[in-house]
Amino acid sequence: MKKVFTVGVYDYLHIGHVNLFSRAKALGDYLIVAVQDSKQILKYKPDTTILYNTEERLYMVQSIRYVDETVVYEDVDTIVKEVDFDIFVTGPDQVHDGFQRAMQWCREHGRQVVILPRTEGISSSQLKTKVTG
Repeated sequence: MKKVFTVGVYDYLHIGHVNLFSRAKALGDYLIVAVQDSKQILKYKPDTTILYNTEERLYMVQSIRYVDETVVYEDVDTIVKEVDFDIFVTGPDQVHDGFQRAMQWCREHGRQVVILPRTEGISSSQLKTKVTG
């Protein structure tokens, strides 16, 4: 069984996320989605407003039919070492140092890295701007 793994915040859950889960699941047999812990989000972005707490975001992500399992994570470069998977899926905008370290670790440990394109016309940032004005 080929396991696929992806990570994110998923606070402003939208069609782009569902498309990500669908395309990621198509790469294997089992999809694991890690949802970032609210405390960790606030650690790096203390002025951000979190719409849903960690448990609520886990529940929403787990409710999507493509998702087989959810876990909570703090840092992407740590969680890749803790979850059993074959393919790590990310988006083209995930370029910060933590993602770079995570992708490097995957390559060094025989995990495939797949970068999927974004869904055109939607992003969490755009949605947040519309909602909060």
